[in-house]
Amino acid sequence: MNIKFELNKNYENAKEFLLNIKEYFKENQNTIHKARNELKVIEYKGIQTVVKAFKVPNFINQIVYAYFRDSKAKKSYKNAMKLSTLGINTPTPIGYIEFYKNFLFKESFFIAKKQDYAFTIREPLRNLDFQDREIIIKKFVAFTYNLHKNSVYHKDYSAGNILVIKTDNDYDFSVVDINRMEFKPIDLHLGLDNFAKLWLDEDSLLIIAKEYAKLAGVQEQEAIDILKSCDKKLKDFVEFKRKIRGKK
Repeated sequence: MNIKFELNKNYENAKEFLLNIKEYFKENQNTIHKARNELKVIEYKGIQTVVKAFKVPNFINQIVYAYFRDSKAKKSYKNAMKLSTLGINTPTPIGYIEFYKNFLFKESFFIAKKQDYAFTIREPLRNLDFQDREIIIKKFVAFTYNLHKNSVYHKDYSAGNILVIKTDNDYDFSVVDINRMEFKPIDLHLGLDNFAKLWLDEDSLLIIAKEYAKLAGVQEQEAIDILKSCDKKLKDFVEFKRKIRGKK
């Protein structure tokens, strides 16, 4: 079986870990998430890491990832390195590795340093009584606006993918699940549309739209109208799919 990999030069001592990640992953039982892909926390030489094992793709995509498109593991690593150069928080990338058999793409893994955090942005968005709720949301909007000013568009910008880090009397943020990311100019509409997957209630939507408007230097009502439209479009689409599935 052939492999391709890349290792962060700051973690050269983790090369053995990366090259033997399948064995380490199989032996470790500390799963923190398992759905389409699986994440485990694995300690190596005193470093707490999060290892993401991507699902083996179907036959067509085994060809696509072997010859025409970067794998999700590689994109996760490259995007993390890019964010680091921009000064944007994401768990420190350690490396990625891809496994090939009979000239087809098979398994892949992305390894990052474990990020300690207090909660995800879901908690303050969902709980109206959450401590410092409005402060956290406004700081989150500022964090997101900085992403957009740096031409970073996170295509899976859902509530579970934004980690909130509590520091001394302040809050910071870190983004995860970053394999689906684009680097391109972001206008007002696209920037506000980036919040739609957060599944906002009226109060959260107004806080976000008003704060984004202030940072972007536009009228509050314009931002509110755009975000409401984006929010409704997504919710209508999800409801439509739910009804279609119900008829099958």
